Amino acid sequence: MGLEPIPGNPALEKHYSVGELAKSWGLSANTIRRIFENESGVLEWGTEESRFRRGYKTLRIPESVMLRVHRRLRK
Repeated sequence: MGLEPIPGNPALEKHYSVGELAKSWGLSANTIRRIFENESGVLEWGTEESRFRRGYKTLRIPESVMLRVHRRLRK
């Protein structure tokens, strides 16, 4: 039995990867990262960049955040 989304509970709503949104919106992954990197509600984890190692960040974008940004960008 899978978890059903509960209205008002962002932990259980669908979360999108950068790649999923890039494909769906017809944009590059880098563009999606730039759009969502400082957006409130986006889950972000990874490692910080250091002098000798590249930093990696993973983003997961909740459906409610994706819809909010889409409405804001729409003309």
